[in-house]
Amino acid sequence: MIENQHTKKWKSPIRIDDETDRALEPFLPFMRQILFNRGIRTLEEADAFLSANHDLADPFLLTSMDIAVDRLLRAVQQRERIVVYGDYDVDGVTATVMMVEGLRSLGGEVERYIPNRFDEGYGLNCEAIVSLANNGAHVILTVDCGIRSPLEAEKARELGVDLIISDHHHPKGELPRAYAVICPKQVGDEYPDKELAGVGVAFKIMQGLFLRSGSNVKKADEWLDLVALGTVADIVPLTGENRVMVKKGIQKIRTGDRIGLNALAGIAQKNISQITSTDIGYILGPRLNAAGRMESALQAYDLLISTDPLESGKLAQQLDTQNYERQQATRKAQEKAQLAIGDPEALRILFSFDEDYSPGIVGLVASKLVENYYRPAIIGHVENGLIRASCRSISEFHITAALDECADLLVRHGGHAMAAGFTVCQENSAALQQRLEAIAEQVLAGIDLRPEINTDVEIEINKLLPGFYSELEKLQPTGMSNPVPVFVSRGVEVNALQVIGKEKNHLRFNIPKCPIGKAIAFNQAFWYDKWVEEKPRFDIAYTIDINHFNGRDEQQIHVKDMRISGCCG
Repeated sequence: MIENQHTKKWKSPIRIDDETDRALEPFLPFMRQILFNRGIRTLEEADAFLSANHDLADPFLLTSMDIAVDRLLRAVQQRERIVVYGDYDVDGVTATVMMVEGLRSLGGEVERYIPNRFDEGYGLNCEAIVSLANNGAHVILTVDCGIRSPLEAEKARELGVDLIISDHHHPKGELPRAYAVICPKQVGDEYPDKELAGVGVAFKIMQGLFLRSGSNVKKADEWLDLVALGTVADIVPLTGENRVMVKKGIQKIRTGDRIGLNALAGIAQKNISQITSTDIGYILGPRLNAAGRMESALQAYDLLISTDPLESGKLAQQLDTQNYERQQATRKAQEKAQLAIGDPEALRILFSFDEDYSPGIVGLVASKLVENYYRPAIIGHVENGLIRASCRSISEFHITAALDECADLLVRHGGHAMAAGFTVCQENSAALQQRLEAIAEQVLAGIDLRPEINTDVEIEINKLLPGFYSELEKLQPTGMSNPVPVFVSRGVEVNALQVIGKEKNHLRFNIPKCPIGKAIAFNQAFWYDKWVEEKPRFDIAYTIDINHFNGRDEQQIHVKDMRISGCCG
């Protein structure tokens, strides 16, 4: 189906200026351009970025950190029962494990509570707070949730429970009247890095606890493996402190000290000593998330906190099975949503609400629609007169800000610029859809809504040397705001094309004039017939990675998009 060949825009970077080119002269030319694309202009900035080892800011710069830490330490000393209340995604689960382990290491009496996605939904709920209070909880510490829970904060206050909220989501209106609220995005907060994940905020609490208790703050670094997992999986920018923590955290993951992660990497056929941020994003993270999406996030929690190799192996196998089931359910729901939407190119924002959609996968389906059609997508599960929906968006459309404009129609909502969730009464869904469509029409007017590939460097294919990969490794960890660099080569001759994959939708081929001669192109098998008939040359946009196969590591070109040379778009 050759009609797919022009669906993506290739966005070229601004060419590096002469002054910066001279300043970055110790680097190879392609690396100078890549660093320039990431806002780096001096050798000092480059060294700081690549080393990613600068000190983290004082945790007590966060508003109310001192109040929260003092209360937690008092609870530890007086043997009061503390409950860590998390979320069911990887960010929330890793933060929960960290705080339970950390507080227990200080002698605290600590339990965990992670709500069930299907029975309770996201975040704090009054029923859980009542139950925890009745079971003797004196302090409830939230991680990755709570910033938009004023009613729940009032319930905790009414029951005499000290609620400490730690979150990284955007506040809305007045803050909850909790014992303490820690969130770098709250108005007036002086913490310099506003883009921490929920587990990153929890890590700052760990630092605060060790500092205030007279211990070495470096003890908190024992949990950086969890920070790396949660931060990468939550798709926050891998710049600033996130980059520093994730880089150190991946190094800790590679030691294999956490038994559950060892088991999970093994079941996914990944060498724990070679784990990268990409592996977290595409291999480990989805398996951990599968627990909360398909059944209960407590299985992911139990795996990460386990010290028993046999138990870890069983849990890892369960998560792997659930991940496969999640993949199948997502594919089926995506097909149904695409049929329900009709022609997405005629729309500015995509909606599909259905009782058949599992609440655990609606966010994944929305992500797939955004990836395919480059439009904000909202997918919701309908049950008992309510719609619980997940939203995914594009850089041009702040989805949470749009939902804020519709707050009068919603039961609850919250999220980031690119991802959000909400609950709405079914009777208000039509009005909500109309209002969001009007907002999208206004905000996205005149924008070319096609998927976009941001490229870094254009290079002749015969100048692509195997040694480039080791230079690219210096950019790790990669992710949001520091993506894997994308090269462009034009007029590329290819041969030995093979259609591969269970569904015969991928291509493998050779590039004769390239020192890295082997290439893989996922979901682009539609080019095969055209190549057989005409043997055209292609322009390709690609990354360079390692193919681990049968115990061998081999560099390969990973084609993100390709088009016949001479075509534009």
